[in-house]
Amino acid sequence: MRYLGIDFGIKRMGLAVSGPSGSMAFPLKTIVRTTRSAMFEELLGLIREQNIEAIVLGIPLGSEGEENLTSTQVMNFKESLERRIDLPVYIINEAFTSAEAKAIMIERGVRENRERQNLDQVAAVLILESFLSHREKDFNMVRENP
Repeated sequence: MRYLGIDFGIKRMGLAVSGPSGSMAFPLKTIVRTTRSAMFEELLGLIREQNIEAIVLGIPLGSEGEENLTSTQVMNFKESLERRIDLPVYIINEAFTSAEAKAIMIERGVRENRERQNLDQVAAVLILESFLSHREKDFNMVRENP
């Protein structure tokens, strides 16, 4: 199964893709939002081009699982995406993935200007890796239709 991991943001959306076996995640692209229509056009094109079979969308929940403004925006994006595709869309808690991604990039010596370009993709990789490693062990952490 081929998965697409998404680190959703209002300005940028980081994307990661699983390998054909669905066991490893790789950075794919960062979509910079110009318009909502252009963003969905580019995203849907990549979904077709990469033969994606399911989407994994990160949602930032608080430490007690509470929702916030950003998580509401993620759920609105999920609903819009589901109207445009006939694929399962899973959501997984991605609290602190951007901070973790930044720490990984600093540890690897990535310069600040390159960091901004790749941060969202690395966060998407972390979201997708978390899903892939837990999907069979702990399906309760993933919700298809909350």
